[in-house]
Amino acid sequence: MITLYEHPLSPYAQKVKIALREKGQTFELKMPGGIGAGGAAGEFADANPRAEVPVLIDGDVRIFDSTIILEYIEDRFPTPALLPKTPAERARVRMIEEVCDTHYEAINWGLGEIGWFRRAEGELAETLRERAAEQTEKLQAWLGTQLGSADWFNGASFGWGDLSVVPYVNASVGFGNGPDQHSPLGKWLARAKTRESVALTLKESAASIAGMEMVANVLEQGLFKREYRDHRLEWMVKSGGIDVVLKGLEKKNIRFTHFE
Repeated sequence: MITLYEHPLSPYAQKVKIALREKGQTFELKMPGGIGAGGAAGEFADANPRAEVPVLIDGDVRIFDSTIILEYIEDRFPTPALLPKTPAERARVRMIEEVCDTHYEAINWGLGEIGWFRRAEGELAETLRERAAEQTEKLQAWLGTQLGSADWFNGASFGWGDLSVVPYVNASVGFGNGPDQHSPLGKWLARAKTRESVALTLKESAASIAGMEMVANVLEQGLFKREYRDHRLEWMVKSGGIDVVLKGLEKKNIRFTHFE
C-alpha cells in the first residue's frame, strides 16, 4: 500500500493525488502531525528533512518533492501514460508545471496569507489583491496560449500538463480570479473537473478550507510557522508586501527555505 503524506490545500500534494488516481492506484492519505510547528516526526520527517508535504512512501521507497514523486509514479506505473510521447511535448508540459509551481503558486499563496491568515489588512491588503489579480490574468493568458485549440494541455488526452495546472486555476476561482467560464481556459477547467481524479481531489481541498480560521488563530499565537519558500518571498517583496515579511519576523513565526 502506498502512503501519501499530504495536506488537502497543498497544490503540490493535489498534483500527486490526481496522478495516482489517474493511474488507478490505491493509496492511504495521512496528514503529518506537528507540520509547521517544528514537531514533525516519524517516517514523514525521516523521509523528508524539510518536513514538507507531499511525501510518498512505497514499501522501502521514500520520496519527497512533488515533481520527483510524479516522475517516480510515471516510471513505477507506466500505464496509462501521463507524459506525452515526444521529447518536445514532454519538455513543454514540464515547463508548464515549473511555471505553475514557482510563479502561480506564489500568487495564490500570497492571497491565502491575506484572506486566511490576515497577514495584511486595509490598503496594503487591497494593493496585494490587485497585483495578484493582474499577475493571475497574465499567467492565465499564457496558459491559454499553451492550451491553444486542444482539449488538454497534454494534447489529445488528460495528463501531466493538466494535473499540473488544475490546482492553481481552481484556487484562483476561490480567490475570485478564475478564468471566464466561456474562455478556452475556463472550458478546460470545467472539463477537468468532470474527471473523477480531479473531482475527488478538489472536494478534499474544499472540505479543508473550513478549518483555516483555526489555523489563523494558532498562527497569531506564534504556535505555527509560515513557510517562505524562495518564490513566495520573491512574490511578497516584489508585490509590495515587505512589511508582511518583517512583521512576521518580529513575531518569529516565519521559516525560510529555498526548496520546493
